[in-house]
Amino acid sequence: MYEAVRRWFDPRELREVGETPDYRFSLANERTFLAWLRTGLALIAGGLAVAQFLPPMPVPHLREALAIALLLLGGTVAVRAVDHWARTERAIRLGDELPASRFPAVLALLVGLGAVLLMVAVVVQGVRNP
Repeated sequence: MYEAVRRWFDPRELREVGETPDYRFSLANERTFLAWLRTGLALIAGGLAVAQFLPPMPVPHLREALAIALLLLGGTVAVRAVDHWARTERAIRLGDELPASRFPAVLALLVGLGAVLLMVAVVVQGVRNP
């Protein structure tokens, strides 16, 4: 675990592995990393928006639970982004197969599940307060 985290912060170690790739591949990997960071920031912003602007929900503390879930998910996406960037860059330099990840599918399922739960909460609130 320590080695993986160290690789995130030590670009010299990464440059010493394998061969220098075509810069376009490294830049594409960096663009993907930045897209994941934007996704993490959007989830964090959504969590803050839920905490500050969503009216009280029919289930006690549902608003707070949703906000915390979005904040945690956003932080997880950011950490996962840097780990994936480092593993991918290493694979590119070594000429290995790119690392596979289930994380995008898990993230999509969690976001979809969250949307369904929010729809249920909105319907319940609409039925209670016509």
